[in-house]
Amino acid sequence: MPHRRTTRHRLAAVAAVLPIAGLAVGCSTTSGGDGDSSAFTVASPYAVQSLDPYGSAGAAIGTQLADQAIFNRLVKADANGQLGPDLAESWTPDADATTWTFTLRQGVKFSDGSAFDAADVVSSFERFTGGKNPNAGSFTGITATAAADGTVAFDAPAPDPALPGKLTLFFVTASETPAEFPAKPVGTGPFTVANFTPGEVLEMTPNASHFDGAPKLERLVFRQIPEISSRMTALANNEIQATWGVPDDQVAGLSGNADVHVETVASTSVYTMWFNSGRESLADAAVRKALWQAVDFGTIISSLYPQTGQLSDSVLAPAVFGHAPQPPVAYDPDAAKKALEEAGFDFSKPLEIQFSGAEYRQFVEAVAADLNKVGVKAEPAEKESAVFLEDLLGMKWDINFQSLSTPSFDAATNLGRLYPCSAKRTGYCNPELDELLTKAGSTADTAERETLYAQASQIIWDDAVGMYPMQVKIAYAWRSNVQGLAASPTYLPDFSKVTLS
Repeated sequence: MPHRRTTRHRLAAVAAVLPIAGLAVGCSTTSGGDGDSSAFTVASPYAVQSLDPYGSAGAAIGTQLADQAIFNRLVKADANGQLGPDLAESWTPDADATTWTFTLRQGVKFSDGSAFDAADVVSSFERFTGGKNPNAGSFTGITATAAADGTVAFDAPAPDPALPGKLTLFFVTASETPAEFPAKPVGTGPFTVANFTPGEVLEMTPNASHFDGAPKLERLVFRQIPEISSRMTALANNEIQATWGVPDDQVAGLSGNADVHVETVASTSVYTMWFNSGRESLADAAVRKALWQAVDFGTIISSLYPQTGQLSDSVLAPAVFGHAPQPPVAYDPDAAKKALEEAGFDFSKPLEIQFSGAEYRQFVEAVAADLNKVGVKAEPAEKESAVFLEDLLGMKWDINFQSLSTPSFDAATNLGRLYPCSAKRTGYCNPELDELLTKAGSTADTAERETLYAQASQIIWDDAVGMYPMQVKIAYAWRSNVQGLAASPTYLPDFSKVTLS
């Protein structure tokens, strides 16, 4: 019998693949391959290595994708970035936005049958901010308190108008012992975990206690299929029913297939290639800018991403609050080489470009090839996702490639979290930038926030903290018998309302 708990202490890149039109489409009309009509199987471009929303992999897209099926947030954003209720019905700030009070849904139960309450939110938030999730950096100094009326108050040391949006990164969990969590997570989300093999497969079944009604699917299965060609073949043969991050050279063929629906959506992601400014060879902004100048991103993007990519004009995607267009960095290899020579750059020392995911391989190889043309020994380093994350946080890289998303649609969770000196994420430190980001994160004046983030973006762009080559569109594809699936601009589609005809 459920017990009452006491107080508790929370892209698409192109690859060399066979044309989809040349693949045989399976005749089965069942929802899963090999005649399995009970499972809705999807292949995400991102491996699910962990279910722990509080661990070091908690900010990874694969973990977030799984966690939003198992747990709930207090608030969630729709496809346009508008915030709506989840476990919280409403929220209000005080006069200066230093305290936000959240009114919770009543009658919500966890998948083990126990009741959800404000104490769970506080316990989860303490675990989240005290854990290793990189997103916890957005909540420095913020505390959560459960009130007698069942509400939860979040108190910030300074005004924080972006707090509700930042809470889209925070999942609420049940109180579990270390031996059971996160291998056997208990959440309020639409699904429960039936089987999980990290990096391979996650199988889930409906949560009959879900406050918004149990999903209609009998089973939801996430399969990891690293190679794009295999993923496309699996979709064509009905072994999976949905995937996303479809390469441009496959979109046309899929669009002509009556058994497959294709939809492309502008994302909140920008291809981001940070320089490790902590490396002596990359400490000079002139060197970093010259390296950016040496890469013909326009040609690379038009060749590899004619439909799902365009040259970026900012460190943030246009859909994100705080986006501010910047002047383009013109491709000029001769000027780049001259600038590197004048700066005393050591051409004999190789630069490692780390990345994770086969879908990014050709892009990174093309960047390395252009750098090699000016004498820079750039070496792509493809890493398994867990190793990539460990090395990313440990600053064990020269250039780090990632498709950097802003799931909250607010610059506070990208610029404000990743670029201050205290974040120690890029090796770059600029007190002027810190001051701008602090002001932007602590004023309730929307226009002022926008101006401050524009100024911060300009510094990041001009100092070439990284290269920001491409704004990303995401191509989704799903079988025609799949109903209720919506393309997500954050790579995080919601499967709770999906049905199979």
